[in-house]
Amino acid sequence: MPNRHDLLLLPGLLCDARLWRDPIAALADLAECQVADLTQDDTLRGMALRALEAAPPRFALAGLSMGGYVAFEILRLAPERVTRLALFDTSARPDTEEAARRRRGLMALTRTGQFRGVTPRLLPSLLHPDAVEGPLGHEVRAMADRVGREAFLRQQLAILQRPDSRPMLPEIRLPTLVAVGERDILTPPELAEEIAAGIPGARLERIAQSGHLPTMEQPAAAAALMRGWLAG
Repeated sequence: MPNRHDLLLLPGLLCDARLWRDPIAALADLAECQVADLTQDDTLRGMALRALEAAPPRFALAGLSMGGYVAFEILRLAPERVTRLALFDTSARPDTEEAARRRRGLMALTRTGQFRGVTPRLLPSLLHPDAVEGPLGHEVRAMADRVGREAFLRQQLAILQRPDSRPMLPEIRLPTLVAVGERDILTPPELAEEIAAGIPGARLERIAQSGHLPTMEQPAAAAALMRGWLAG
């Protein structure tokens, strides 16, 4: 039997445990998985502390998009508890001024009752073009609806305040996987390349036929990368 790992999984904005459903099933022989609740807090620190409180004493850590931002915060707060790190489709950078303005504008619209979750117009920025019209698009929209308006506002506020994590990258001395969908528009591959270049010994992988959500779009490929990362 392979060594089993405790694995803490961190979802992205407007994502819940569905984001990790298929990798969890594929890694059942190798990992005891727990998906953190990132819907209750409006700061990355609050999200990280809540996740740490519920997590095992030591664990492997994987985050996607916003989950990557929380992963960096966990490493700031309790680096001794993390045994290895996987970062999917995320960035070590803070928002640009333009991105922050867009985020605040979206938050303002949401506060006036115009929260519409993931709309059909937004799906092409999340998914590979081949997946937009299929059942996966409906699943992504349903996931966002489950997370809901109030959690969306809290998550956006937390993301808006995130620090620049690039200075801490050389200090990360863990077995690290950095993966990104080759067609990710929101956090394009060059941002993954930057993270991988900054973390000593990090492994960089591009996932074919995937946009921003490879654990849903290409679950077998994502799980295979995670299996190699956990077994390595």
